[in-house]
Amino acid sequence: MPDYKDKIFDFYSDHKRMPSYAEIMRLVGFKSKNAVYKLVNRLIDEGIVLKDKTGRLLPSKLFGEVPLLGLVEAGFPSVAEEMPLDSLSLDEYLIEKKDKTYLLQVKGDSMIDAGIHEGDYVLAERGKEAKPGDIVIACVDDGWTMKYLRHDKAGKSYLEPANKNFKPIYPKESFNIAAVVRGVVRKY
Repeated sequence: MPDYKDKIFDFYSDHKRMPSYAEIMRLVGFKSKNAVYKLVNRLIDEGIVLKDKTGRLLPSKLFGEVPLLGLVEAGFPSVAEEMPLDSLSLDEYLIEKKDKTYLLQVKGDSMIDAGIHEGDYVLAERGKEAKPGDIVIACVDDGWTMKYLRHDKAGKSYLEPANKNFKPIYPKESFNIAAVVRGVVRKY
């Protein structure tokens, strides 16, 4: 299979969706949808793409895998060799329940001591039971924020920032946890 896979991968990268059969036909220069159908079936057989129950193409877990080459020392320097260990799908690593997970871009610096900076993206999962110590997305008195969930000695919930310049938030009227933060994404 010449560079057909690469063209489909590039389309997915650029558009954040899989191409339609007509788009694949244009991408790879085929003259018929039947040729595209045969190509798609070959990609399905190889485990590169999948079809959902409506027939739409989806990337398989192989599609978004990145090689895991080894470890890097974050303390004292040591001899490091590149050793292909495996591959890792970032979606599978970061996202447990795709239909309940979404990204939010961070604004502000109240969580910098937790390693979450303005401009980062956080992966938040709805429906996950929040426990004290979790970083949560919450609506407090009609305002949305991201903080650590804490309980005081009386068992009342409050939100604690990860920056000494901010004070804890104690709900006055309403308090609702919408999601639990599962990961942080930062691009350098």
